[in-house]
Amino acid sequence: MQFVNELHGLSRRKRSQGTETMIIIDPLFRIAMIAIDLYIWVIIISAILSWLVAFNVLNTSNQMVYTISDFLYRITEPPLRPLRRFLPNLGGIDISPIVLILGLIFVQMVLGNLHRAILTS
Repeated sequence: MQFVNELHGLSRRKRSQGTETMIIIDPLFRIAMIAIDLYIWVIIISAILSWLVAFNVLNTSNQMVYTISDFLYRITEPPLRPLRRFLPNLGGIDISPIVLILGLIFVQMVLGNLHRAILTS
């Protein structure tokens, strides 16, 4: 009976340690997923804005348009630049945002699987 009580106490301690760990890890996973979602939207908005500027719907002489365009360029260009080096030249079509979005979705899936694995262990 003593052995059973010790095992029960051990499993209770493991459960409490897992709960304490999940108090921190769960929000971190959720914040990472939200940050990736937001960044995907920033990439999409940046692509649409670049099309609007290219088709002369928006004019970069406008200070607000220039500021938003410059901000989006600075935040999306660092991860897109290395992708453009490896992707084939398709003329005027830039598929690097699509490749980056697919990569970010892959990272989200991996994080989701990792999160589920941590929850079940």
